[in-house]
Amino acid sequence: MKAKLRLTIATIISALTLSACQTSNQTPDLSNQTSQTINMPTVVVNLDSDGDGVPDELDQCPNTTESVVIDERGCAEIMSLVGMPPMMEYRAFFTKDSSELLPEYHDELDRVAKQMNNYDTATIKIEAHVSEDEVSKASTSMLQSNSLAKNRALIVKNYLILNHQIESSRLTTLDCGIKGSIAPSDTEEGRSMNRRVYSLVTDSKNHKADYYQNDLGSNRCIEF
Repeated sequence: MKAKLRLTIATIISALTLSACQTSNQTPDLSNQTSQTINMPTVVVNLDSDGDGVPDELDQCPNTTESVVIDERGCAEIMSLVGMPPMMEYRAFFTKDSSELLPEYHDELDRVAKQMNNYDTATIKIEAHVSEDEVSKASTSMLQSNSLAKNRALIVKNYLILNHQIESSRLTTLDCGIKGSIAPSDTEEGRSMNRRVYSLVTDSKNHKADYYQNDLGSNRCIEF
């Protein structure tokens, strides 16, 4: 009886020992594992404050307006022809019933002045336009001298004279009234596009440059 009891106890102890070994072998050893670093993708945001398509970090003319054709530097594009100084277009837009030249148009006008100072034969035509809702109904049927249009042209002319010492004889101002519209007048967006000054720097000795004046309505304007 005692021998049988000892055999039973020995069997139980052997079973427990085997179970413990199996459990030990199934437990993973974490002591030798190393941590892993996951590289997350970096999102790069290229800011373009003036919306000209050139990122701020590369933009050398950060205040370029949407209506200006720009080069890879973000500055107004300059075209050049053989035998004449580079041509440059300039546009400025105005709020309703105002002739104030807003600050965002100053930098481009400074560049216009720089080109004119570099080429003493260069001249500029300054056309001033108004929208239909800025003039009286009586003046919409004919081209009349408009004080608002004149003031817009003069603000650009005086800026060049006072700030950059451009001779007035090289500056021509034209009152175009509402006859040079470039957008429909049935929406506010269209009317705001018509409240503008358009200018083109050319060589006074090369009249072929008039061909490039795609926004010019000199045949409908009054020089003053």
